[in-house]
Amino acid sequence: MRIRSTIALVGAATLLVACATTPTGPAVTVMPGNGKTFEAFQQDAAQCQQYAQASLGGPNAGQAANDRAAGTAVAGSALGAATGAIIGSASNQGGQGAAIGAGVGLLFGAISAANQSSASSWQLQRMYDGAYMQCMYARGNQVPVRMSYRGGAGSPPPGMYPPPNTPAPYPPPNTPPPGIPPPNALPPQ
Repeated sequence: MRIRSTIALVGAATLLVACATTPTGPAVTVMPGNGKTFEAFQQDAAQCQQYAQASLGGPNAGQAANDRAAGTAVAGSALGAATGAIIGSASNQGGQGAAIGAGVGLLFGAISAANQSSASSWQLQRMYDGAYMQCMYARGNQVPVRMSYRGGAGSPPPGMYPPPNTPAPYPPPNTPPPGIPPPNALPPQ
């Protein structure tokens, strides 16, 4: 009896942690556009936050993910109970095996649900940030961008080769300065 209540308590606590949350604000930094007052920037930010929230489906956007997570926990519990009953019936302890299996199944189902909810929360935040940045950019504000590698003058981007018959850069790499023999060179005769 004590084992069952402990397993149920642990499973319930884990299941409560497994709720996908809908973003309440952006996780990106946006700066005011050139010549834009701070008050105008704040108005833009408020309107774009409303737009981003609406683009997700409103404040209840995480409900579908939470429903899936609860289903995963229940399925884990049912599968664990069935497995425990089958294993326990071999030793004429089907009821106790079912209870232990249900607890273990609930525990692992709740852990799986927590992982699913975490991934759903991350995806919702990513979608929110994308909609927010689009709105802020459209209103003339500065949004973060990814930078790509820019090599030195005349060097191709990473992963690309220069066109055929392109002369080598001067001086070629790893060339000693003129008048100094290369390392391990034989002395002149």
